[in-house]
Amino acid sequence: MKLVKSLLLGSAAGLTIVGGAQAADLPVKKAAPIEYVRVCSAYGAGFFYIPGTDTCLRVSGRARAEYGYIGSDNRRVTGGGDLSGFIGLARFNFDARTQTGYGTLRAFLRLDAASRTGHTKTSSGTNLRGGYAFSGTGQDAFGRIQNFINVDKAFIQFAGLTAGRASSFYDFYAADYEIIGSSLGSNMPSTNLLAYTQKFGDGFTATISMEDPNYRKNPIFSNAVPAAAAGAGTGALSQVLTTAPTPIILGTDALGNATAVAFIDAVQRSRLPDFVGSLRYDAPWGSAQLSAAVREINTGGYIASLGVPGTGATQQANAQTLLAARGLGAGVQTEYGWAVQGGVKFNLPFIAPGDGLYLQGSYGEGTSFYTGINRFTAGYLSNASVYAGNPFNQYLADAVVNPLTGRIELSSSFTVVGSYLHYWSPEWRSAFYASYGEMWFPAGARQATSQANALINSPSTVAPPSYITNGLGYSLSASLRDTYQVVTGASLIWSPVKDLDIGVEGQYIKTGVKSGRVSDGDKGGFVNNVPTRTVSSEDVFQARFRVQRDF
Repeated sequence: MKLVKSLLLGSAAGLTIVGGAQAADLPVKKAAPIEYVRVCSAYGAGFFYIPGTDTCLRVSGRARAEYGYIGSDNRRVTGGGDLSGFIGLARFNFDARTQTGYGTLRAFLRLDAASRTGHTKTSSGTNLRGGYAFSGTGQDAFGRIQNFINVDKAFIQFAGLTAGRASSFYDFYAADYEIIGSSLGSNMPSTNLLAYTQKFGDGFTATISMEDPNYRKNPIFSNAVPAAAAGAGTGALSQVLTTAPTPIILGTDALGNATAVAFIDAVQRSRLPDFVGSLRYDAPWGSAQLSAAVREINTGGYIASLGVPGTGATQQANAQTLLAARGLGAGVQTEYGWAVQGGVKFNLPFIAPGDGLYLQGSYGEGTSFYTGINRFTAGYLSNASVYAGNPFNQYLADAVVNPLTGRIELSSSFTVVGSYLHYWSPEWRSAFYASYGEMWFPAGARQATSQANALINSPSTVAPPSYITNGLGYSLSASLRDTYQVVTGASLIWSPVKDLDIGVEGQYIKTGVKSGRVSDGDKGGFVNNVPTRTVSSEDVFQARFRVQRDF
């Protein structure tokens, strides 16, 4: 047995020696070197080289939680009553840069995704109408559960060119210090554009930008109501969002009743981009900027008519002839809205490191999104309320089609805002801000709208009769009234560690008519089509608590 074991051990040792000798004769292939991620210091902290390239990349993001409360004295008879809401938000940023012979080539991507609840200002009808969000459809969830997806940024910068989805070059302050972010003023963080920026002098830049018009449109006021023409039978035209038909009275009888009415397409189609220009100066003391914008406002042509002689194609031709006689080209029209803005920011380190003050003002005609008069109430609506069930609505339309002349008449608006950020200590800071704005319409357009309501509906075919069909009732309507708005607030934010914010902000909002009174749409009633209760303004308070971590 010992002999067998010795022979086996000897054989194994021999095989090992032979195998080792043969292995020593084989060529040895070296392992590929490991390419470690290298830090890129050319563009600041957080950048690293994408392995195998000379492109530097920074990946960052944000997590945010918010709880909001807004006051309401609504009795729930008009859909109001919601007081609270929640927001959970996720943000992802990718910043890629490559140095070239023409300068830095940059691509920046930002995706925001959020869940919002509550039929208050925490959920957003503006985002829903603008295509950023989709809403729950359940009985208790409708308008109260909302998911929000937004390609907030996706742009390329190269040799002065900016192309893609970015913040509007018209904007300056854009609620920079705020939590809620609804002070009056332009704030368009996401729009599609093509821009060129030229640097010159010491700190000066000039930009000309071609921007997507769809994100700056508030609808043309459309006076589409059930209609009947006296002496020509009765008829009705329902308002449909695809055309939002608006009436133009083409003829009246001896009693002043409408005998011929044409309806035209009052939806603004996308035909020209908005054109924006800005001149900016940056220095150690702060920044200053002047901005201007021009946008097209248009209506379409003939849709239908009441009381115009003929039928079918003959009636259509007769209506278009009557429109053309007024120089309306069958109803098709184009006007141009415009806006200007000036702003300045002061760095105030002599008060406390990080302190700053913004001052900004904007004025426009047919450009409510550029002046930002609709920032708190709503966007993409011809009128909106401070909260659900508000006693009256503020009208925000960019333009009105005068129903007597058929002409587009532009609204006017302005806003001013001031905002101060103060650091009580490196960990504690507060923002204090106040903004004011006004919006008004041509007096003739409102008077003509009142007359048109009475003419088209005489004898009235509205069921039940509406107070807008009589002069006294319409004088108390909020429709196309000159209004003002105040949005002001303050915050307190604690940052116990870097990139963590825990804060709360309170905000006061007041909206009112500049003169006279309007019907109380919440608590009032009607006697003989005249409101029994009126108001001149409405105010509300809201607060929001936030926890936010950036990385």
